[in-house]
Amino acid sequence: MQPNPMIRSLRGPALVLALLAAVWLAACSAEPPDDHPGQPVAKRRALFKQFAKTLEPMGLVAREREPYKREKFLAQAEELARLAPQPWTYFTPDATYPPSRARPEVWSQAAEFTQAREQYVAATQTLLAAAKGDDLDAIRRAVVAVQDNCTSCHKQFRVK
Repeated sequence: MQPNPMIRSLRGPALVLALLAAVWLAACSAEPPDDHPGQPVAKRRALFKQFAKTLEPMGLVAREREPYKREKFLAQAEELARLAPQPWTYFTPDATYPPSRARPEVWSQAAEFTQAREQYVAATQTLLAAAKGDDLDAIRRAVVAVQDNCTSCHKQFRVK
C-alpha cells in the first residue's frame, strides 16, 4: 500500500506538526464512554438529542423558515410530549461522571431542578394542546416557551 502523497510530501518539522495536530484533534473529539451499569448518562443524553431533533423542525416553523404542515407538526409535538418526562429518571446521584454535563446544582438544588423539569414537561403539553388547534400565533408562542425552558434549565444546571 502506497502512503498518501500529501503525507509523503511532509518532512521534518512539518510532519511532526501534522501528526501532533491529528493527535490533538482526535483527543479533543473523544469523549469517555459511559461504561457504568445501566448507562444513565448515555441514556439521558440520547433522550436530549431526541428532544433537539424533534424540537428543531418545530422551531423552524415557529420562526417562519419552514412552512407549517399541521399533521407533521402535530406528530412532532406528540413525540416531544412523549419524550419530555423520560430523561429525568437517569439523573441519579451516582450519574455525575464524564461525559455528564450536569452541574452539581442538579443535586444540591434538587427542588429547583424538579421545578425546572416540571415546567419543561408542562410547556411540552401546552405545545401539544396548541398543535391540536389552528392558531399559529399560539403554536409559535408555545414553541418559544419550550425553547425558553430548555435555555433556562441549561443555564442553571448544565455545564457548557
